[in-house]
Amino acid sequence: MNFDHVTTAEQLHALCWRLRRCHSLALDTEFVSEHTFRPVLCLVQVAADGRQALIDPLSAGDLAPFWELLADPRRETIVHAGRSEIEFCLAATGQPPARVFDVQLAAALVGMEYPASYAALLNKVLGIRAHKHETRTDWRRRPLAERQIEYALDDVAHLHPLYDALTARLQALGRQAWLAEEMADWQAEIVAAAAEERWRRVTGHAALEPRGLAVVRELFAWREREAERRNQPARRVLRDDLIVELARRQTADAKRIGAVRGLERGDLQRRLPEIAACIAQALSLPEAQCPHRLHRARTPELSVLGQFLFAALGSVCRAAELSPSLVGTPNDIREWIAYRERGLRTAEPTSVDVAARADAAAPPAAETPPKLARGWRKQFVGDLLENLLLGRTAVSVAEPESDHPLAFAPRPSK
Repeated sequence: MNFDHVTTAEQLHALCWRLRRCHSLALDTEFVSEHTFRPVLCLVQVAADGRQALIDPLSAGDLAPFWELLADPRRETIVHAGRSEIEFCLAATGQPPARVFDVQLAAALVGMEYPASYAALLNKVLGIRAHKHETRTDWRRRPLAERQIEYALDDVAHLHPLYDALTARLQALGRQAWLAEEMADWQAEIVAAAAEERWRRVTGHAALEPRGLAVVRELFAWREREAERRNQPARRVLRDDLIVELARRQTADAKRIGAVRGLERGDLQRRLPEIAACIAQALSLPEAQCPHRLHRARTPELSVLGQFLFAALGSVCRAAELSPSLVGTPNDIREWIAYRERGLRTAEPTSVDVAARADAAAPPAAETPPKLARGWRKQFVGDLLENLLLGRTAVSVAEPESDHPLAFAPRPSK
């Protein structure tokens, strides 16, 4: 196999120097995250200008020079389901890659299933059958076996051909701007997730009052410190449900804390004074310093109306060569209905006519519209959903055996 195996800092700098001349590079990573506080990056695979490279982070040292290449807007990064690659770049440089083309998202915008595996895309787009025989390998072990190297290189070998084929299809359908919008929103969501108050990810905390939330916040911070010290996954140190239970009880008495079922482990018993101190700290905070609950609008259950709109969405997406699951999920339909209804409740009625009242509806300006009410999704499906609700569009079954059996037409006015 002809590739650059980068195992030293000198080789890394030489590769980065060569990659500076490239306008695009294909990227994939292999990492292990089950046993440590942070994911262990074990391998970085790169393909650019017809040549491939494997970077070994376990021996090559600081990879910041490489990640900085991706943050340069002169260079495009091609990935498949590249959230982890974006997160590694963000952690190393403080910013995500400047320009990303994710073949999984691009494929969904030209009608393929979402999310589609790399092997599925290779088969459907390029007619190549991939052999994924190392999906459960331990990438921390050295030396790498030939099969591991072959598997890793294969993950980037075909990203440029996929890019070319999908770009041509996007251009034919006029959807390059849709992909650019989707990539920008996706990266912004990843950046926001990295910067948010991570303690709010503790499962089950949402119903707690401010004082209980303060306990969750203090225990979460202690858990993070302890997990980093032990280099273990945080939930292995103290489970989410135990944090929430202690927040409900709101006691700093070490004996009462130790009596909670689930805290009988020896390592936790030894840490009871620290856990009690965290809870005491939260209980002593002035009320104004306690965090507040985040009030989210309740999303209604998917009613018959929602089921109808979701079926219509799926049919029109398939007819237009779009993946329905990328455009919108049942929850997206629920959020769109709830958003619209809030607009109807806040709009000033201008007529007793229901359709005219609906046209006048506008949700509060401060509310962020849901996915189906903004951007390319609104352009593609927003008017259809609205017209279906207002009775302006009629639905019929045109081709019962088709993947998109429904037909939509303007309803004749009376």
